[in-house]
Amino acid sequence: ERYVAICMPMRHAELCSTRSTMHCILIIHGLSSVPCIVILSTAFATASLSFYTQPMLCSVETFMLYRWQDHVRSAVHQFYFLIMAIIILFSYVKIMKVAKAASGEDKKSSWKGLRTVILHGFLLLLCLIQLWTPFIEGAVFQIDFMLFINVRFSSYILFALAPRCLSPLIYGLRDETFFHALKNYEFFGLYKRNV
Repeated sequence: ERYVAICMPMRHAELCSTRSTMHCILIIHGLSSVPCIVILSTAFATASLSFYTQPMLCSVETFMLYRWQDHVRSAVHQFYFLIMAIIILFSYVKIMKVAKAASGEDKKSSWKGLRTVILHGFLLLLCLIQLWTPFIEGAVFQIDFMLFINVRFSSYILFALAPRCLSPLIYGLRDETFFHALKNYEFFGLYKRNV
């Protein structure tokens, strides 16, 4: 959407309509559900009755009954990572070229646009790294269960929540009204705790 908005502004309304957005979302959900369907289907088809009666942690790693399932999952995640990295790199290089051309000789405007693009690129990189977390968690799961829980929680905070929360927070802190309200709230919060 950002690529179309910046690089093809005249066709933005046509390409980013509600209908095409819904089609893209359905395609993305369909492609991302393929590995889960394969893993669950093979687990349900080949698991013995004792698999269903024993208490266990509800995790994807639990359903990996065969080594080849892990290899398929790894290959699919690496393929997704490669495709998304290429798309993001291509889009942001084009966006930076257009932004630089649009700002012309104005260095301040060019630097401001570059910082925004770098911020969005960094947040997308954090989202992209989320594809590697199952491999790290799978390795840690074999070592220590409590370490696995801590790594999973940290991964969720760093790669799932942070990219979605940082951008609104940064843009909110740039807004003077929000920044002063936050500053006053923090000041009064500290004052009430000290009284």
